[in-house]
Amino acid sequence: MDTDIIRIKNAVFYAYHGADIDEQKLGGKFEVDLEIHTNFKSAIASDRLKDTIDYEKVYSTLKNIVSEKRYFLLETLANRIADEILNRFIDINFLTVKVRKPHPPVKGVVDYVEIEVSRNRRI
Repeated sequence: MDTDIIRIKNAVFYAYHGADIDEQKLGGKFEVDLEIHTNFKSAIASDRLKDTIDYEKVYSTLKNIVSEKRYFLLETLANRIADEILNRFIDINFLTVKVRKPHPPVKGVVDYVEIEVSRNRRI
């Protein structure tokens, strides 16, 4: 099977996720990468948007998920993103989601903490 990839890199959102009460009150910056595995064969043949995965719609879905609800864990947020995007876009065969929290509240200097989940479409 051919595998073609759409990547959305470093989508940045301000949201209110975290286990610490201050994180949920003050909010912070979150970054998300998506790697979407699909097949471009129909889109290449037709050269029409309707025959591929519309990444504007994927981004809109991503934005809603990150913004609509507060999560204590980045693991939960990343899993929710993966599940919802797979459910909404049936032509996705495999998906990897990375969620980053820049400058997390740890007792030390850290650029970011990143969670990565990968999901196959269940047949």
